[in-house]
Formats: sequence, C-alpha cells, structure tokens
Amino acid sequence: MSKTVKRPTAGIRPSCYIPSRLEERRTRARILRQERRRKPDKPDDFVTYEDSDSEEETPAQQHQVLSTSFNFVDYVRSRESDLTEERNVDPSYASRHILTHDMFKETPIALGNINKVFCSQWLSNRQVVFGTKCNKLMVYDVNTRKVDAIPTLPNSRGASPDTQSGIHACQINPSNSLLATGARHSADIAIYRLPTLDPLCIGENAHRDWVFDMCWLDDQFLVSGSRDTKLALWRVNEDTMEFPVAASKDGAEGDGNVPQYAHISPISVKECRGAQKIRAICFNKEYRELALLSLNGYMHLFNAETFSQKLSRKLPNCQENVCIACQPNGLYAVGCRSYTLLLDPRTLQAVKKIASRYSGCGIRSASFQGNILTIGTGLGMLMFYDIRAGKYLESQTSASRTVVLKASRGYVAQFPEEEMDNFQQIKYVPAIYTHCYDGSGTRLFTAGGPLPATLIGNYAGIWQ
Repeated sequence: MSKTVKRPTAGIRPSCYIPSRLEERRTRARILRQERRRKPDKPDDFVTYEDSDSEEETPAQQHQVLSTSFNFVDYVRSRESDLTEERNVDPSYASRHILTHDMFKETPIALGNINKVFCSQWLSNRQVVFGTKCNKLMVYDVNTRKVDAIPTLPNSRGASPDTQSGIHACQINPSNSLLATGARHSADIAIYRLPTLDPLCIGENAHRDWVFDMCWLDDQFLVSGSRDTKLALWRVNEDTMEFPVAASKDGAEGDGNVPQYAHISPISVKECRGAQKIRAICFNKEYRELALLSLNGYMHLFNAETFSQKLSRKLPNCQENVCIACQPNGLYAVGCRSYTLLLDPRTLQAVKKIASRYSGCGIRSASFQGNILTIGTGLGMLMFYDIRAGKYLESQTSASRTVVLKASRGYVAQFPEEEMDNFQQIKYVPAIYTHCYDGSGTRLFTAGGPLPATLIGNYAGIWQ
C-alpha cells in the first residue's frame, strides 16, 4: 500500500480531504475494539491493552488523517512531479496485488541442452544471471530474449572435468557493484565487476569440495560454504589485489587478448562443528549473524562480526533441508521435504510448520518478498504464504482458491532406455531450484530442471 501526505496549494484542500473519512475511521475502530473486548471461550495466555479507549482525535490528528492519501495514483503523480511531500510505498504491494489477481503470465525461456539451473539473480531491470549444473554462467536479456555465456574463471592449478560440478550460487553485493559466483573449479569462487561482468578475481585455497552457497556481509566481505563443512571469509578489495602484467604472445598468462584477473585467498577459514556438508547460507542483518544449514538436519549460527560459531540446533524431523531464507526482521524460513519451518532467530525454536499443500513435493527454494514467503517446489509449482495472515495467499478472483504458479515442462534430454520406462509412467514436471524477484517486485524469474540426479534437462521462465 502507498501513503502520501498531500500539501495543498493556498486556499485549496487536497482531493483526499473528505470529512466522511473520519466517520468511517471511527466506525472501523469501534468494531475492532468490540472484537477485542469480546471474551473468548478459552482465555488467552497473553493479552495487551491500548493506552486509551477514547474515540476522540485532536483537530491536528484529524487534519493529518484527511491530508493523507492511500491512493497509488496520488503516490505516482507525487513522485513524477518530485513534490516535497512525505510519501512511501510498501515494496511487496505490487507483488501481492499481481499474485492475488492472477495477473502473472509465464514466458518460457529456451535454454537448449543446458543441464539444470541452480542459482539466479537479477542484474538490472532487463538482465538475469544464472548458473547451471553443467558449469555455465549465463545472462538472459528479457527484452531481446537472448542468452549469452560468461566465461568461467580457471584457477592456477587447472580444473579437470571431475572438479567441474556446477555453479550452485551467485550473489550480488549491497551496492550492486560485484557479482560473486562459482568458478570453473567448483571448489573456488569467482568475482565479476558489475555492470560490465569483467572478471575481477578468483578465490582459491579455501575449500576441497564443491561450494554450495555464499552470501555478502557488506560490499567487501563475502562468506562461502562448502561440502567439506568449511566456511571461508573473503575480502574483495580491488586496491589490495595484484593483477598479472601483460605477457608474451604465446598465450601465456597475461595475454593482452584475455581479461586479466587477480588470485586471492581467504582471510579466515572455519570448520562448522557438528555439520555434514554445508548446504545453504544466509546473512541475518538484524542479528548480525550467519545461519547455515547442513545435510545432517542441523542449523548453525555464526557471529558475523567475530566469525565464530555460536550454536548448533537439530531441526525437528527435518529431511532434505536444502534452502533457507531470512526476513528483514530476522525470521528464518527453512525448506524441508514436505513442509517449511519458520524459526525464531533468538532461540531457533520452530514457531510455525507450514505444511505443503501437495504431498511429497519437496521444498527446493525459498525467499521473502515483504510479508510473503515464496516457496519453490520439486513439483514445478510456486506457492505463496502470507506471514501476516498465517495462511497461504488466497486469490481474489476465485473464491476459496490459493495462489499457485505452475511451471511449464521445460526441456528433458534423452537418457537410457531402462530409465525411460519408469519415466514415462509418471508425469514429468521440473523442480524449481531457484527463483528471484526483480527490483520492482512485478517480475519473477524461475528456473530449475529435472529432480532426479540422473536426468539431464532444464527449465526457465519469466512471470510478468
């Protein structure tokens, strides 16, 4: 919802200055108070009381109410005219309105024979970057509908095919100046400048196994987590990097035809005690801590300022916990096989278990858009849970129906005949391994591929 405090010109009241609004406001407040005073059959354990039950508002308060417009058109006009009026808008309002009115339509993206999209980020209002299981870093242009490949960065040791196990994470720093993602060797990280996507540096000598996730703490400090249970802290500061000089014409390092980049090492590497293969990481800005998921069903917290482990907690009945998201106020959401857990950041106690509406779907991706939790499943569907209302988002165009986006089929390659028989017995749908909203919240990129590890294929689409 938008809010604009109108400033009238001399002698003219703003269009929203309608006295009857005060009576409507009093009526709503009276009904709400009566509802709160009603004695329930079972008394609540915790009750709050207002400072005053008075219905009267001062003339100044009444003037403030009548001068405030909640009309989105007034907000847009005020912004376009750059008026000196107090105005703000809820970033998730557009997403909520589009979802509840069934306005999202999918545009499938043809990716050829690329295998499974694991991660994605919007670079701008027209470009999306994503990484794949076949170790490709791609950029999709929404306007031209073209896909371009970005060269991955090799390390100084060289990378054999066995070490190229996919790009599992890509993250943009807060100032939108750097992109962190996986390198050609899946145990290394690569940093690119934005918006040009020129290579800046490659981070190595930290992990011995695949890097599954990473997150920025600020514009310079980055944390990566790997299957080797280690957490690495990197500092990306171009002023302190040593770049190779231009070299010979025989193709050696430093060839002037190839963009040059630096090699950096982590400033600290910590082993996550009690973990088996770090699967997902997120940074909680409110509590200044790192939250990690490991495949043995534990959640771990690290102090982001001291880079030390604070605690580990076994999640209740969690299986296949592969994704985590954090709301700005600190609330955690953890995706499991058949439900999503909401966790109190202070104690890691489960405050809500959100059961999936479809059995056996598996939660593969999760993100917060305001008070809406977006859930990507292994059955090619996106579900939306309203944290504030405590239920799945409901459609306003069709009574008693929740909002669900169903992905198209995507692409599936041929595979051995003995597996073809089993595959044809079930209806194929892609898993949603990644999804992300653009800056306006009015477009949604979803991508993934076949859920079985033996199948080769991909899916990607833009909802707008």
